[in-house]
Amino acid sequence: MLKALIVDDDSGIRWVLSKVLSEQGFEVIEAADLATAKDAVGLASFAIIFLDVFLPDGNGMQALESGLFEAPVVMLTAETTFDHAVEAYRAGAMEYLPKPFDLDEVRKLAERVKPKVKQTPRAVKKQQAKGLILGKSQAMQQLFRMIAKVAASDMTVLITGESGTGKELVAQELHSQSPRKNKPFVAINTAAIPADLLEAELFGHEKGAFTGADKSREGHFEQADGGTLFLDEIGDMPLALQAKMLRVLETGQVQRVGSTMSKQVNVRLLAATHQFLPQKIKDGKFREDLYYRLNVIPVQIPPLRDRRDDIPALADALLQDAADELSIAAPILLDDALGLLQRFEWRGNVRELKNVMRRLAVLTPGASITMQDVALALGSHESQEDKPEMLGEAVKRCITRYFHQLGYADIHGLHQHVLEQVEPALLHLVLEKAEGNQLKTAEMLGLNRNTVRKMLKQYEIEASLYKK
Repeated sequence: MLKALIVDDDSGIRWVLSKVLSEQGFEVIEAADLATAKDAVGLASFAIIFLDVFLPDGNGMQALESGLFEAPVVMLTAETTFDHAVEAYRAGAMEYLPKPFDLDEVRKLAERVKPKVKQTPRAVKKQQAKGLILGKSQAMQQLFRMIAKVAASDMTVLITGESGTGKELVAQELHSQSPRKNKPFVAINTAAIPADLLEAELFGHEKGAFTGADKSREGHFEQADGGTLFLDEIGDMPLALQAKMLRVLETGQVQRVGSTMSKQVNVRLLAATHQFLPQKIKDGKFREDLYYRLNVIPVQIPPLRDRRDDIPALADALLQDAADELSIAAPILLDDALGLLQRFEWRGNVRELKNVMRRLAVLTPGASITMQDVALALGSHESQEDKPEMLGEAVKRCITRYFHQLGYADIHGLHQHVLEQVEPALLHLVLEKAEGNQLKTAEMLGLNRNTVRKMLKQYEIEASLYKK
């Protein structure tokens, strides 16, 4: 396997580059300084080296000029001047990559150093869907950088996102990249446990504390001592238990049900929810002080429909995973089939895509997955698992996403803002149906013709463009 060396003191840069190069089939070695890089090149041969200019123990450009690196070197720097680029090339760099860099450029550079051999078809490349945290989209690259920056700390993280986006997978990644990675990772879905049992699950209980408690039992906080505790669907936690949770976060002490003694625990807490907690606070269903304790570092996972460029890699990986599980050869996803997958709405996000790919792995009759195969799988999938989305539901979903983007900021003038977003879209659609006829447009909208004229003027829409 080809090896790549990344020399950069920014852990976020190293993490993102490592992820991209690993996807390209490279074994990646990381170094945070020149001394570590020097040791690495003494032990292994590299096909490509990504080298930062400014390092804690020296200058990468000078190290390149000295002949330390024999492999092709890509210089990484925040400097974007022409003179700096010329200096890099004169020093012997294969390429000069200013920060922030385009990850597609990284992929192209990686391809340049690969031996020119016949490539395996895309859909049958064996990819590891490492926790399904895959993606080259801008949204996912931002998520990768956030994980890299946050993982090493002990700060509490609140992970938000729609159901099926992979909130627990992000939590697992935060744990595996942290100094606590060799300690327990304990996950609990607070919505799946009855309210009267949840306290005992979290904090443990003593023998005889309640009916059925025939022996003492440690709770999830104690089980996660030294490691990470992930509380999924924290928005469904009962108010009474929220107060006790707040006390644990403040003191680091847990008290079992039925006990008068407290125990100190060392736990990093990660929480997740698909709900908009600020609204639950206004409704009196979630404690504001607990929200601030949890929302130290907010991490939002984008829905799959907002990162459609990531669907090919995800579909391939999920298809291969399903084939491996069933001990069958993975069928090839044809381009038109992939296009249909990319156009689908995926209201269930990655979880829904996973179910569809499993169905395709099992039911595809030939060696290739056609657009008809996908249409059939999506049709049966919708009839079994999804109901047609009503307009009100779609509007509510979109506004909820808008609330998430605002965070906890006070919202003013929302009614007018929504109108300004919805009215032009509605006008365009109706004008298209009415072929630019303003009178027919007014009739379809149920509005006065003068009102429609004013709206067209307000939004600078030219009705004549829709005339055939």
